[in-house]
Amino acid sequence: MTVTMASAMTMAVARPAQVRIEARRARIPARRRSNPDIRYRIENSSGASAANPPRAARGPRSDNPPHLPDPRTAQVRLSTKASKKARAPRVAARAARKANVQAVGIEQEISIDEAPLTLLREGGEDDADSMRARFEKMIRAAQNEICGAIEELDGQKFQEDAWTRPGGGGGISRVLQDGNVFEKAGVNVSVVYGQMPPEAYRAATGEQGGGKDMIPFFAAGISSVMHPHNPMAPTVHFNYRYFETDAPDGAEGAPRAWWFGGGTDLTPSYIFDDDAAHFHGTLKDVCDKHDEAFYPRFKEWADEYFIIKHRMNERRGIGGVFFDDMNDRSQEELLAFATDMAGAVVPAYVPLVAKHKDDEFTEEQREWQQMRRGRYVEFNLVYDRGTTFGLRTGGRIESILMSLPLTARWQYDMQPAEGSREADAIDAFRNPRTWVA
Repeated sequence: MTVTMASAMTMAVARPAQVRIEARRARIPARRRSNPDIRYRIENSSGASAANPPRAARGPRSDNPPHLPDPRTAQVRLSTKASKKARAPRVAARAARKANVQAVGIEQEISIDEAPLTLLREGGEDDADSMRARFEKMIRAAQNEICGAIEELDGQKFQEDAWTRPGGGGGISRVLQDGNVFEKAGVNVSVVYGQMPPEAYRAATGEQGGGKDMIPFFAAGISSVMHPHNPMAPTVHFNYRYFETDAPDGAEGAPRAWWFGGGTDLTPSYIFDDDAAHFHGTLKDVCDKHDEAFYPRFKEWADEYFIIKHRMNERRGIGGVFFDDMNDRSQEELLAFATDMAGAVVPAYVPLVAKHKDDEFTEEQREWQQMRRGRYVEFNLVYDRGTTFGLRTGGRIESILMSLPLTARWQYDMQPAEGSREADAIDAFRNPRTWVA
């Protein structure tokens, strides 16, 4: 069956497994329930399908897909104490608050024909020597380098979309779709000025504080996910970002916060020990250049971050490095580290895809890859900080969901055969391994 982006987003909201499965069993005809395959296809704005028409043709976005009951509404209906008339003001107030958060969070983007030299605001503290300007310069250069290497390997070109916002900031999305080697590859850079609701602050930092006031913020980053066609070639994800919060309105002089974050991780469908050693070894070399404590610390952090809790604490892949909220040393040191880590993406990843892009594979192995893609979707929509932060602040939806593959598969109660390569992969995902000394 086909699930639109709006539906996929809604699945990330509270308790998807409990509500979704029961609702669909009630709606799916008996002749279709026996089919264990659940597939979806997500099209971006340049490839809308009949099952996923352009937004204008589908009407206003609702909180839930039409075939799924809102669990909050369902609970209210069970109450004999609340009438429809009594509920109406509360429902309207909740919708108004939600709309207000979206409107205040980030301004609506404006598409432009060509990316500007800088996405920063003119004048003020964003001059050429500021950390904001230097970080933007780094991620723009990394985007060019990485896209160039992927185009050389694939033989196809990236599609580029650029946009700005009235109050400053903007972004550049590059996506290669249905290529010769890659089913989908995207590399985004963005510069964002906005007002952060407390819940978005908590999503971005993982902290429980943040107060009740809107928090002015600046964020810049590069983010990428690449999904090859061949099941033997791994998926990669990387993200490097710089974040600042200003003092809340009416609290001038309050301390400002800043931090760096990021990481690079690998998601193979099948385990190749030498590939894992190459990938982790390349990242370790960069970490050791800056601090020999970085790799073991950040490798463990990645193993703990990319957990799909509702899948028996299965990891999304075999990890890599991950770090966040880093401000324990100078900005100069952390900028240099982030720059070197972004520069390690091509040597760590591209040789692995070049090695496996023409490997032979069976239909069963392709189906296993599609199931692992399904796990990827689950993690991104339910747990990933960047995705949830973007959704809660009203970011550009095409860029936020760029990480999702074109196709994925959910098969009921699939258990790999004991001793199979699929079982070995599951073991690696559930029990993180040491790939380099």
